[in-house]
Amino acid sequence: MANGETKTEAGSADTEITLGVLDAVDSNASVTQRSMAKELGIALGLANSYLKRCVRKGWIKVNQAPPNRYAYYLTPKGFAEKSRLTAEYLSSSFTFFRRARGECEDALAHCVQHEWRRVALVGRSELAEIAALCNSEFGLDLVLVDADGEETRFFGLPVVPSLDDAGAIDAALVTDLGRPQAAYESLADRLDPHRIFTASVLKVRRDKADKAMAS
Repeated sequence: MANGETKTEAGSADTEITLGVLDAVDSNASVTQRSMAKELGIALGLANSYLKRCVRKGWIKVNQAPPNRYAYYLTPKGFAEKSRLTAEYLSSSFTFFRRARGECEDALAHCVQHEWRRVALVGRSELAEIAALCNSEFGLDLVLVDADGEETRFFGLPVVPSLDDAGAIDAALVTDLGRPQAAYESLADRLDPHRIFTASVLKVRRDKADKAMAS
């Protein structure tokens, strides 16, 4: 590779740019290629190339609005790919542990402050491991919700297949790296969104929580 760039580094950059494009479209349907390039810190031509590739793969749909203006939308395939790339990127990112630890500590401290003692971690992942490790400092009663797992313990925590099996829950932390948005939306139907914590690295859209805060 040029300038000593490894295959791993190139793959990481490709994942990060693709994820950035999908996230930019998900956040703002009227985003322009120029603003996208600026946000991602890449050349306009490169942003155009990645956007076209996402369209070809069926992840993004383009609609022409007024003349010379376009609206971009994520397709169901695009949402699925965004979730997959988020998990891939976070698992390999050198900054993941540091950022995730800080946000887990903030979430658990918030629970302690509000006397929310029993907290569910929703999704078995590296993020759940970090939250479990952070809890040694807070002493909350954590339980892991893992619909696909067979083990009954995880880092010393009890494991249940669903939120119904977790008993009374005061709050929840989304730790599902594969489908964080779906995990959040499922929780939001059961808990006050203000009691649901989503690390910023997961890029979860908290529409229900935003509406509740505005009301």
